[in-house]
Amino acid sequence: MKIRRVVAGVAADGRSQVFQDALAPRAVEFESAPGFAATLLWATGAAEQVERGAPQDRTASAAFVPGQGETLLMFVTFPPDSVMMRADFDGAAFGAEFAQKVPGLAETFEVEHPGMHTSESIDYDVVLDGEITLELDDGVQVALRRHDVAVQHGNRHAWRNLSDRPATMLFVLIGAKRSG
Repeated sequence: MKIRRVVAGVAADGRSQVFQDALAPRAVEFESAPGFAATLLWATGAAEQVERGAPQDRTASAAFVPGQGETLLMFVTFPPDSVMMRADFDGAAFGAEFAQKVPGLAETFEVEHPGMHTSESIDYDVVLDGEITLELDDGVQVALRRHDVAVQHGNRHAWRNLSDRPATMLFVLIGAKRSG
């Protein structure tokens, strides 16, 4: 997914300035699951400060799950679940590709319950296009449509695209510490 990213900040002279205007450098598309794509747009560190000069671009080295106090901004396009239900779908190849292309996130997934995962983060999840289902424990499902928002607090969940077309979402993840 090719997404234009404009990064602005405060120049040395105190005036607003565009420091970058280019395609987001960390976009991945999955060969083993056609239509599945993720773009990491921005990442901040735990002690990020607003300073003069070019903002530090942490996307190249960031994992796809933020550490405590860190943030991530990303787009994800989910193909219909039927893509992964095809007879010729190679789950092992997809798992290996997922681990290679979205490090950090892949490790949060449960092998015995495909799609289910838990991260230590507070997530703001916005449906930009299409329809998607948020699955929670015990099979609870919440249908979400364009411009619906889910706010999650470190809960176990999966995203299911039960429709016949892709769904694109914008995610803001804020790394948090799990208590108890």
